[in-house]
Amino acid sequence: MSNKETMTSRERLLKAINHQEADRVPIDLGGFQTGIHKNAYKDLLDHLGLQEEIVILDPVQQLAKPSEEVLKRFHVDTRYICAHGPDSFKGGIEKNERDGRLWHDLKDEFGVVWSMPDDQNLFMDISHHPLAEATIEDIASYPFPKGNDPTRFTGVREEALKMREETPYALCTGIHGVVYEYCWYMRGLEQWLMDTILNPEFCEAVLDKTLQFWMDFSTGFMEAVGDIVDVIMIGDDLAGQSGPLFRADFYKNIVKPRQKKLVQHIKSLSDAKIWYHTCGSCKPLIPELADNGVDILNPVQTSAEGMDPQELKDEFGKTMVFWGAGCDSQHTLPFASPQAVKEEVAQVMRIFKPGGGYVFNNIHNIQGGVPAENIVALLDGAYENSWYD
Repeated sequence: MSNKETMTSRERLLKAINHQEADRVPIDLGGFQTGIHKNAYKDLLDHLGLQEEIVILDPVQQLAKPSEEVLKRFHVDTRYICAHGPDSFKGGIEKNERDGRLWHDLKDEFGVVWSMPDDQNLFMDISHHPLAEATIEDIASYPFPKGNDPTRFTGVREEALKMREETPYALCTGIHGVVYEYCWYMRGLEQWLMDTILNPEFCEAVLDKTLQFWMDFSTGFMEAVGDIVDVIMIGDDLAGQSGPLFRADFYKNIVKPRQKKLVQHIKSLSDAKIWYHTCGSCKPLIPELADNGVDILNPVQTSAEGMDPQELKDEFGKTMVFWGAGCDSQHTLPFASPQAVKEEVAQVMRIFKPGGGYVFNNIHNIQGGVPAENIVALLDGAYENSWYD
């Protein structure tokens, strides 16, 4: 093998997501589910001898936005295009004193409050669920945000066109279309899971509202970038470590029809591939997601039950693109040696890269505390093992 790049990043990724072998497997880093925590990024910069201001991409997850220098160092093939909040929404982080501690509080458009203690400074958890005490009658009058506010997309098309015309990279959207997961953000997870059994009509009422928001959002976003981007990223976490988070009939009868409606709506507006994020043991749901119109699965959590890499490739590799799976982020990446990380990366590549249909990324975001040497081993190992004959 020559180990010489013969394609642009965009050409390479388009080959992969169309189940074809390129010159090498594409590499992704820097998204909202494929990114890196600010602390891990700072350690990586120190390790590489780089000095730069750390820009926060996502305050809730405390993700850093990797610089072009870092992305090029690790041969990353993707770049991201995101919409933003509407002009009418005055978001931002407030600092408040509670129980003798300083807290960073962020209230989002849906009324969910995310909080992080200043003395922890790792990530934000939900501290207020605005629908925790709501009844089904309250849903109609709740002030859900408007997804079709045109100011969300001001300047987005111009930015996307500039990236398309001036760079060789594949373009992905920031994640949206969070139809299911935002419901429990608003309700509270325990109460929501009880609702799925005892109060499914309430669940449907909230799901209809979140679906409408994302349908409207997608219409505006695709008008701006649908003819420019290569991958449209949506998702909800549907599974945990040992299986789906709710009964199969609840998914098939209540969640799935709404997800499918959104996916098909997006596909009517763009030829880009649909990328779907769900953590956990989601193998039973892969056929359902494919039926919805999903083309790509992320993050491929191989440490979860039933998520054996070879079985996934054998069973779904001709129809579903796998984007992730790079290294066990619960055990190997944070705690093993750099050599062990490289060996696992090599094994993952051997399984997933034949026939295309694979984009390399860590399993979800690289968390704070992961040794910089292991991050380098992850990404350098990916490049070294990415080549096709």
